[in-house]
Amino acid sequence: MSRTYQPKKRKRAKTHGFLVRSKTHGGKRTLLARRRKGRAQLTVKKAK
Repeated sequence: MSRTYQPKKRKRAKTHGFLVRSKTHGGKRTLLARRRKGRAQLTVKKAK
C-alpha cells in the first residue's frame, strides 16, 4: 500500500497559495485572520 501524502510544491501552491486565497471571500478572511494573529507566513511558500 502506498503512502497517502505525495508532496508536490506546485500542487500545494496552486491549492493553498496566496493568489488562490486572495480570490475568494473565505480566503481573504483567512489571510486577514492570519495577519491579525501576526503570522510570519500567511500562506505556503511559492513553488519554484
